[in-house]
Amino acid sequence: MIDKTAIIHPSAQIAPDAIIGPYVVIGEGVKIGSGTRVISNAHIEFAEIGKNCTISPFATIGSEPQDLGYKGEPTKVVIGDETIIKENVTIHRGAACGDFTTRVGSKCLLMVGSHVAHNCVLEDQVILANLVTLGGHVHVGFGAFVGGMSVFHQNIRIGSMSIVSGFSASRQDILPYSKGEGRPPVPRGINVIALKRRGVPLEVRTAVNEAFKLLISEEYNTSQAIEKIKAEIPTNEYIETMIEFIQSSKRGVLLKSHKSGHESLESEE
Repeated sequence: MIDKTAIIHPSAQIAPDAIIGPYVVIGEGVKIGSGTRVISNAHIEFAEIGKNCTISPFATIGSEPQDLGYKGEPTKVVIGDETIIKENVTIHRGAACGDFTTRVGSKCLLMVGSHVAHNCVLEDQVILANLVTLGGHVHVGFGAFVGGMSVFHQNIRIGSMSIVSGFSASRQDILPYSKGEGRPPVPRGINVIALKRRGVPLEVRTAVNEAFKLLISEEYNTSQAIEKIKAEIPTNEYIETMIEFIQSSKRGVLLKSHKSGHESLESEE
């Protein structure tokens, strides 16, 4: 159903069962999947939106990137299935670099006023709370949760299943599976709840926590900590992911914290 007040570009491809509400503007280069609702007053251009998404009032998707080097090249936004875009969210299309695309995965939730800049990648099940601001080329891993009013420098990575407290800011990468707090959000512990919810066994969570404690220890530099982890802790895919994440970082990974600041699993279960 398309409301009679909506403005639709002739090139737009809209599934027959999509709902386009009052005063929506859908510009050039748009594809909207089955079951998706664009509620009212949203503006969408140069974007491919999956199935069963919700686009709330005054969201803006696919507008030009805030990049002075952008000269009108054909770039776009791609959004997966079942993602919820709340009011006043802005998602800019890619600048003319990389794959020319800004990507938001499936089953994500972008809360009120959050901003996803050009060429960002959000994997599936990411949650951005109110007013989160991501600079260009930020990569957010699967299942990460970013607290409200947080700000992140361009080109950083926020690791899978990490959780970052509200009113944070970082110029460095955020370790996967960690809980970060403050400005910058130093890691205070492992995000046990996220791991539990995804069925990670206790013995694996315990090993991840032991590896984490070595990484933030003041007794070792990062290279020494990684060698100690490899020598002393039974490896698993989560530990391997953390190590690869650190070793592939271009901006450095935020690691060091006060020893008393982290939480252990000693009392768990």
